[in-house]
Amino acid sequence: QVQLVESGGGLVQPGGSLRLSCAPSGRFFSINDMGWYRQAPGKQRELVASISRIGTTNYADSVKGRFTISRDIAKNTVYLQMNSLKPEDTAVYYCNAQIRRDLHTRPNDYWGQGTQVTVSS
Repeated sequence: QVQLVESGGGLVQPGGSLRLSCAPSGRFFSINDMGWYRQAPGKQRELVASISRIGTTNYADSVKGRFTISRDIAKNTVYLQMNSLKPEDTAVYYCNAQIRRDLHTRPNDYWGQGTQVTVSS
């Protein structure tokens, strides 16, 4: 069974930085797009950033210039480098990946368990 395992959340002061990581465990055939979403209390889950297999990236306007998404194809890992963090970045961050279990199946969406990011002084 494929699971996405996240790490790197925590408490940071405004202006600080954090780096999130996510990689799948289990057996699979391939990974297409990977990305990060976040959900703050009382709000809907929103896309933060995504990256395709060939490296095409997409960012929410609120994080452009501050966050950078990248991936290591060989390690099947996606990263989110978050700089100049603001209190409004506080949320649970979820990793997402479109994973094909084998050659004969279509990619399905997989989600991580979520990691808390809190920006506060």
